[in-house]
Amino acid sequence: MQDKILDLLKRSQGYLSGEEISSRLKISRQGLWKYIQDLRDAGYDIAAVPHLGYQLVSSPDRLFPFEIKHNLNTKFIGRSISYFDTVSSTMDLAIGMGIKGCVEGAIVIAEGQSRGRGRFKREWFSPKHKGIYLSLILRPQIAPNAAPILTLLTAVSICEAIKEVSGMDARIKWPNDILIHNKKLAGILTEISAETDITHFVVIGVGLNVNNDKKALIAGATSLAEQKKEKVSRIELLQEILRRIESNYLGLGKDSAAAILDKWRKSNITLGRRVRVVSEKNTREGQALDIDTDGALLIRNDSGLTEKVTAGDIAHCRDHHA
Repeated sequence: MQDKILDLLKRSQGYLSGEEISSRLKISRQGLWKYIQDLRDAGYDIAAVPHLGYQLVSSPDRLFPFEIKHNLNTKFIGRSISYFDTVSSTMDLAIGMGIKGCVEGAIVIAEGQSRGRGRFKREWFSPKHKGIYLSLILRPQIAPNAAPILTLLTAVSICEAIKEVSGMDARIKWPNDILIHNKKLAGILTEISAETDITHFVVIGVGLNVNNDKKALIAGATSLAEQKKEKVSRIELLQEILRRIESNYLGLGKDSAAAILDKWRKSNITLGRRVRVVSEKNTREGQALDIDTDGALLIRNDSGLTEKVTAGDIAHCRDHHA
């Protein structure tokens, strides 16, 4: 009911009488007053003036499902939202939901995480009410070995959304980091449930520093607020990320991944650089030439051979002549 009351208040240009709200929603005036109090407790500033009614003055910077869905206008992503104040990890919850058969496009969002994680089980620092901590469940009709394209797609979508909402240019470091001015802004974690040739579902996790305090950021990290020198609306940014992911995902279809790969190449800072890739098996060094259709990095080593790298930690090196 709170979301219906908020919807009416948001659509109203001025004050809306309690009588009108009550009759439209078929609730008592007393019931309406209680819902208004609950909304105020949640952080909404709602003015109440005798003989005029109610007016929404301001909304809190909270990622409430109603706020996310309001004017989202997606076909399926974000239609089902599981919202939490604090969880251990949105990824773990989303994987559980995927196994239970939740709808494609369902998201898990939390204001904070106690055990947020990135690749290789690394911790993702997730202070409350500062960033976007999101896991999205997709059920793509693709072979499991093609799943890395979804990481690239998500990276492209985040860069597009940041540009749209903040005007800033974010760049992509292969395979899953989003940077601004060479400092880490966001990470993407993709986990897949599949058999040999069947993909059951994919969970894409996003950790994005939005309004994090500069002093609380770890070394080498940054936030949108630090770069822009002002706070950024988490709701607006999250909505735009969901729209961009859906648009790019629906575009995967017939032209395969070509359009996504082209967008990725334009936004990346890895290709053309000398890189060192550390994986569980070995360490390789060479020039990053391109990405393959499945998202793997192609590196030319010092003996002139081109190698395909599908996973690993990557460092940008100084070139020999530098």
